[in-house]
Amino acid sequence: MTRSTRDWDESDVRIRPNKKGTRPRTKDRPAYEDALIGRIITVDRGRYRAILDEDTAKERIIIAARARELRRNPVVPGDFVALVGDTSGEPDTLARLVRIQERTTLLRRSADDTDPVERVVVANVDQLVIVVAAANPEPRTGFIDRAIVAAFDAGIAPLLCMTKADVRDPEPFLENYRHLDIDIIVSRTTDESASGIDARSADGLSARLAGTPVEELREKLASKVSVVIGHSGVGKSTLVNALTSAQRATGNVNAVTGRGRHTSSSALALRIDDAPAGSWIIDTPGIRSFGLALVDPENILNAFDDLVPVANKCARGCTHKPSEPKCALDAWVANGEAGPVGIARLESYRRLLGQDEIAEAKELGAR
Repeated sequence: MTRSTRDWDESDVRIRPNKKGTRPRTKDRPAYEDALIGRIITVDRGRYRAILDEDTAKERIIIAARARELRRNPVVPGDFVALVGDTSGEPDTLARLVRIQERTTLLRRSADDTDPVERVVVANVDQLVIVVAAANPEPRTGFIDRAIVAAFDAGIAPLLCMTKADVRDPEPFLENYRHLDIDIIVSRTTDESASGIDARSADGLSARLAGTPVEELREKLASKVSVVIGHSGVGKSTLVNALTSAQRATGNVNAVTGRGRHTSSSALALRIDDAPAGSWIIDTPGIRSFGLALVDPENILNAFDDLVPVANKCARGCTHKPSEPKCALDAWVANGEAGPVGIARLESYRRLLGQDEIAEAKELGAR
């Protein structure tokens, strides 16, 4: 016999499962005013390692998981974040990362020059150390120019460091950049009997670097947060090991392809030895693509400060591309005022300007 609807009560109600049942019932989220602020030093498979109470007696490293509401927000080394939950740093404890603090700088890239997807590298850094080798692998102006453009676009000061100067004379290549307002440091390995700094890696390999360039670099990095980028095999991790006494893995260059193999699997922030508080260096895995799809074309010129005075003489609306009939940059070259590297610099600038027209340079620094 069918029951009358008048006899129904709460026990008769059946709630169907809702796919969105975990969605917050309100848009008002907790303020987490009692959260502790820490610096992210590395990210590994969904776990975030952060340092709390930095440079105090209570300093500790904690591991955190990202809150659900931040799942679409990338968290990278250098970020300052708000942490709640168990922030004791004891073994087998896990805090919760609930907020990303406002960033002062953000270094980002795209997979190539046509990919609009943002890939955040690091945050809140003051300096970008661009590492290239004099040989093995070969240095490329395209890579350096792209890195400088990304640095200026992010408001980060670039610094050029050339390694393996004992393998080949670096000066002919460095002539492309000596006239620019950026610091250049040249590093080389020395004999074991000579004075220098040992940089030992996790696999027991050791390289002895000449002491003067390392100390010069340490001075440039003092009281700043710096990030190191470059191809695999150029010696980034070797430099970091020399500066921090860490033992980051290092690797050789493939004799056939001329490319290094990846040894650093994730970015890691490390304190610099014998440097003031706040001196950090972030080692990053070798990257092969550094797209500039996210960079405003007008900002590209800022990375070529030797071209800026000439470009300012152009008529309003000049794009500075080869198709421009009266670009002052062409006259600058034609009149012999560009100097020995001016033509190459102009070509490099125009290659980057034409990133939306030329489907090349997916390989980092391709020319």
